[in-house]
Amino acid sequence: MRFFFKLLGLTLLLAGVYFLGQNIYFTTNVYPYWWRGIAADGSILFLTSGILMLFVLPRQEKGLGWVALGIGIVLIFFSSRAVLNPTSLWQFCLSMACFVGGYQLFTTGRLNI
Repeated sequence: MRFFFKLLGLTLLLAGVYFLGQNIYFTTNVYPYWWRGIAADGSILFLTSGILMLFVLPRQEKGLGWVALGIGIVLIFFSSRAVLNPTSLWQFCLSMACFVGGYQLFTTGRLNI
């Protein structure tokens, strides 16, 4: 039963990311400068390698994965732009409820209401 609650918590966490992420778009702009394309490629490489490092490396070396993720996020803002569309209050409350409930179920296996 505890496994089911953890699985339900993970599902709720993913639903919270989905509800909040529906209104965020990342687009690339065409720039005449050559370094913008390198920054876009670098952001994908750093983000992918950072996620892989977090899953593969031992616990004491996971900081390297977080550094790679941070560099990838910084390169996103150098190479492209993030478009944030308006989010309704209903979507925001629903996503926050999914985040909080999913995190509690995933970590403790129960809801503290």
